[in-house]
Amino acid sequence: MTYKPARVDFPSKVGIFWYSEFWPIRQAQDVARDIEALGFGSLFMPEASGKDALVESAAFLAATERLVVGTGIANIHVRIPSAAETGGRILSALHPGRFVLGLGVSHAGFMKHATGGTYVKPLSMMRSYLERMDAVSPAIEPGAARPARLLAALGPKMIELSGNGADGAIPYLVTPEQTRVTRSILGADPWIVSEQAVAIGGDHEDQLRRAHAHIGMYLQAPNYRNSWLRQGFDETDFVPGGSDRLVRALVGMGSAEDAAAVVTAHLDAGADHVVVQILGDTDVADPRPHLRELAAALNL
Repeated sequence: MTYKPARVDFPSKVGIFWYSEFWPIRQAQDVARDIEALGFGSLFMPEASGKDALVESAAFLAATERLVVGTGIANIHVRIPSAAETGGRILSALHPGRFVLGLGVSHAGFMKHATGGTYVKPLSMMRSYLERMDAVSPAIEPGAARPARLLAALGPKMIELSGNGADGAIPYLVTPEQTRVTRSILGADPWIVSEQAVAIGGDHEDQLRRAHAHIGMYLQAPNYRNSWLRQGFDETDFVPGGSDRLVRALVGMGSAEDAAAVVTAHLDAGADHVVVQILGDTDVADPRPHLRELAAALNL
């Protein structure tokens, strides 16, 4: 089918990527309201430790007025295509212009541990999943816009699929140059919502420690290692925690102004929107103190 992009109204070009799963939902809603009040345009959340990202999205949309809320990403292995499509339609009907359905294939190791399921070829599975979403009857939420779809896309073939089977891509753990490559593959129209991790506050050694801890979580995932090889890194960068070269390239460090400059670099490279992930000491660290610094540096 010809997929027409759904309307999404980002209040600003910079949003937040926040791992909210370990926060009680009412407290997490308070954070969402503060993110909106600071002038950020979106809140994207992953789906990793058990909470349903579409249910979380409904809670954040209900708690805010203008903030765009997106799944970053909803795991296609844990819900059938019709549930993803109809859930997205319901959220789009209730909150027009404010919901983005980010979809991804997750990782073989995670799926074996979390569900005991079989991990099939990611590209063919995603293509089939999108086709089955397209097949859901228009009688479900008639008149509601289809949910805007973005794919977690790192390799060239998945990037191509994000442009012709969805509305665009969510590149994760990439340099601004890779955002430029993604734009060159997609062309002018599909969206690019790039994620950028930042470590601000504290001294340089503390920031570097947080950056290594973050990158280290992804070193055993083949899709990220392959992505980094395509971006010009090599096996010497895949030491425990990642090499200093790798983490400095992938994580914005220094002052809030330094972090803002990396965000701007993604926009200059062709991103339509950038979601910033604040790296704290723990999964439940409050991101808001650093978000206030970043909002001021970005003049939001």
